[in-house]
Amino acid sequence: MDSAMTASEQGKRAAGFMAVDRYVHDGTCIGLGTGSTAYWAVERVGERIAAGEKIRAVPTSRATEAQCARLNIPMLPFGACEMDVAIDGADEVAEDWSLIKGGGGALFREKAVALAARLFVVIVTPEKLVRRLGAFPTPVEVVPYSLSYVAHAIESVFGARVVERGTGGAQFLTDNGNAILDCTFREIEDPGSLDGELRGIHGVVATGLFSGLTDAVIVGDEHGVRELSK
Repeated sequence: MDSAMTASEQGKRAAGFMAVDRYVHDGTCIGLGTGSTAYWAVERVGERIAAGEKIRAVPTSRATEAQCARLNIPMLPFGACEMDVAIDGADEVAEDWSLIKGGGGALFREKAVALAARLFVVIVTPEKLVRRLGAFPTPVEVVPYSLSYVAHAIESVFGARVVERGTGGAQFLTDNGNAILDCTFREIEDPGSLDGELRGIHGVVATGLFSGLTDAVIVGDEHGVRELSK
């Protein structure tokens, strides 16, 4: 392990490498997530391709596409292959393996890939593990035209604190051209139901609540890596 890495980066690297080495096989098509932990899974796939393996990938964001291009990882568009596994990080993982994702803004594509893959493997560091979801704001992707309407609906119906995502005063837009509302709810008891209710608001494209999708959770820190049992 690189001694110059922070403890957090060591954990992310360990989790990403273990996920690829355990679940990715030569000759398969895989989904590759977005974010600082998924970054290391992509790096490991690049190493294995450089060693001669034939692996194709479906990236979940332009950032992951750029990383795959740098590593000479062959890419396919979503829907062009059957994915054996998708590997991605998470902002929170609850005891029932429901997730909050989308801190990087790629939640729509990440969920599409997670739904389509035969296995969905989540890689995190220990601070992402929680009893129930809710401390991390839930990202909600919204068609910009409907932004004010959706924000008001979420605030009035659910009592959530809603903040439009932006950087330096500029509106944040996803790779799909949509806005993000970061919504802080109370402790989320039923993520699947909340996801459905939010998606029922006209203008909502997707939420960062992932329920019933996770097949494996791998946790890494500076001391090593482990796979959780449900």
